[in-house]
Amino acid sequence: MTTDAVTERWAEAPLGELIDHILIHYHQPLNVDLPRLETTAREVLDQHRDKAESMLSDLLRTFQGLKAELEQHMAKEEQILFPMIKQGQAAMAGGPISVMEQEHENANAALGKLRTLTNDYETPDGACDRWLALWRDLETLETALQEHIHLENDILFPRALASGS
Repeated sequence: MTTDAVTERWAEAPLGELIDHILIHYHQPLNVDLPRLETTAREVLDQHRDKAESMLSDLLRTFQGLKAELEQHMAKEEQILFPMIKQGQAAMAGGPISVMEQEHENANAALGKLRTLTNDYETPDGACDRWLALWRDLETLETALQEHIHLENDILFPRALASGS
């Protein structure tokens, strides 16, 4: 679905429905995908250390930082921000929303570094199937996170703040 289609679909939906959509379609998959991707990145590093140790080590380190930040970020949204919005306390959500937006910027920076490290997800000659899958899955993660961040930054947060309730 394009960003425009996502925006159109959720621009008028009740905030509780949008939050539920974010939880089901973005948070739940991330809880599965992040540990799996970390395992795959470790395996690719272990298997191809002789070919690209520096790049693969940097990639793993960058991914682990992104994973840790996303896990903390989602917990804060699920335990603090989203319940505030659903309970009609959006007027008090300005501070938490500012924190979430800063963390979104940090996630985008990490995604940019992953894209740079992977040369725009172009797999090197001689890459095994696991390496190919890692690049494909990281690119899929980037796309999903950008859509996720768009829904929150450009739709949920402004609407929640504007509602004041």
